[in-house]
Amino acid sequence: MSPNTYTETLLEYINQSPTSFHAVQNATELLQNEGFSELDEHDSWSLSPGSYFVSRNKSSLIAFSVSADSQGQGFRMAGAHTDSPCLKIKPLPVQTNNSFVQLGVETYGGLLLNPWFDRDLSLAGRLTWLEKSQDVIKNSLIDFKRPIAVIPSLAIHLDREANEKKSVNKQTDLVPIVMQLADNDEIDFNSILIDQLTQEQQDIREPRIIDHELFLYDSQPANIVGLNNEFITGARLDNLLSCYTLLRALLDSSSEHNSLIVLNDHEEVGSQTASGAQGTFLQSVLERIVPDHENRQRSIRNSLFVSVDNAHAVHPNFQDRHDQGHLPKMNLGPVIKYNANQRYATNSLTSSFFRMLCERVDIPVQEFVMNNSLACGSTIGPLTAGEIGIQTIDIGAPTLAMHSIREMAGIMDARYLYTALNTYFSLDKEDVIWQCLDS
Repeated sequence: MSPNTYTETLLEYINQSPTSFHAVQNATELLQNEGFSELDEHDSWSLSPGSYFVSRNKSSLIAFSVSADSQGQGFRMAGAHTDSPCLKIKPLPVQTNNSFVQLGVETYGGLLLNPWFDRDLSLAGRLTWLEKSQDVIKNSLIDFKRPIAVIPSLAIHLDREANEKKSVNKQTDLVPIVMQLADNDEIDFNSILIDQLTQEQQDIREPRIIDHELFLYDSQPANIVGLNNEFITGARLDNLLSCYTLLRALLDSSSEHNSLIVLNDHEEVGSQTASGAQGTFLQSVLERIVPDHENRQRSIRNSLFVSVDNAHAVHPNFQDRHDQGHLPKMNLGPVIKYNANQRYATNSLTSSFFRMLCERVDIPVQEFVMNNSLACGSTIGPLTAGEIGIQTIDIGAPTLAMHSIREMAGIMDARYLYTALNTYFSLDKEDVIWQCLDS
């Protein structure tokens, strides 16, 4: 795939994936178009050599290719997460204040709050509904796409200390306005959802909304910016940039080797869910690919897991927040992430493997460790390593404004990451680079 095509399709994937449900739906279409067969966890599996995928909760996905001799052979594994910090609509959200209709929200994950003010917001997610004519319960995704909400800031005239002492009350300040009513008018939120559902799926008759999982998102699309077009900005770069890169790298690689990617939901809220990295999803799939316990343990010991999640680029205005010996820069290559307390799962064996891999295809590599005076975040890497006992490395594209409503990454870093991962999935098991993992 050409660099320009990769960047264009990356932005398209991000723009069309406002929620983890949409990210998995779009991943499903990519995989099906490339000949991957869909599996269902409810069914019995009888796997022959080929390429497959399976989803859980329609918000997490595992795609894999198996060779003719998968029993005991190692897998090239990699993973990322489909969710991003955002505002989630409450079950009974409607509030009416001074003729304004507002929707109550919860904060999902560790999001930066202030950037959500004065943005054109849209709404997307999953509906569970009853089709009355057939007495059947169904699940559907919706996406308003257009701006329908805003959280206005309080004018400086009414808060003279806003620029010095701005704090955000999550309960009272983050309540978006969605419309204005005339006196004595009322609003039925479910009717609005039904209207949107029937617009998107015109063959629906007499739906009744049972429940919803809906999220606000920035309606401004991801874009290429900079005088030299060197940056990508947009919502959900953490971690849809990694999700798409894994998908594309796997699809464009040789299918002769055992390969697997996992896209987990709920990383931003701890991963301890059925579809998160602390759940059983990956372990369950591995047990079904390699049913024999002895062969499965041999396979895991012959495997590597690459956890791909954005890294902190050095911020030019806040260089003091970084460790001065480790200052990742944009457009200078993927970052290997280290942490002595195992918030990242990298060790000298796995980092050596990745360095040799990148050296093979002339890709620069950078390093990140957290400033000791600040708390370090984590990824699905240590969780996956602990759950299945696999050698793991944590890497990612350097990023600014992580967990903001819009984030920033280098256009070359996304391409570097794709090339490195595509090489990883295509690497022959007899290649000398694998010797780095011998312990």
